[in-house]
Amino acid sequence: MERTPLRNGSLGRFGEDRAAKWLADHGYRLVERNWRCARGEVDIIAWQSCTLVFIEVKTRSGVSTGHPVEAITASKMSRLRRLVPTWFDEHPEVSARAIRIDAVAVHVDGDRVVVEHLEGVR
Repeated sequence: MERTPLRNGSLGRFGEDRAAKWLADHGYRLVERNWRCARGEVDIIAWQSCTLVFIEVKTRSGVSTGHPVEAITASKMSRLRRLVPTWFDEHPEVSARAIRIDAVAVHVDGDRVVVEHLEGVR
């Protein structure tokens, strides 16, 4: 039985690991995790067919902390939208027919883990 991490940092890593596995199991091809620049970070970047997807992962434990996606504020989404062209600037060899920003919510309640994928969040 897997033990649920208690600290926020390890809970976040646990959630990102679960999200990455869920995405790979559902046909996404992972490109990069935890890409950082001076302006911020993108948790996961992955291909879904010809679409390059920039993914924000939020993890919450228990039921009293609310839905993980509630933590993705308008300012966070605005920052993510600004990071996309910066990522392409740093990866001039990559081009994509389409791009999209998604969110993955990971709910951890004891030994129960639920992954919820939201495509095209704004």
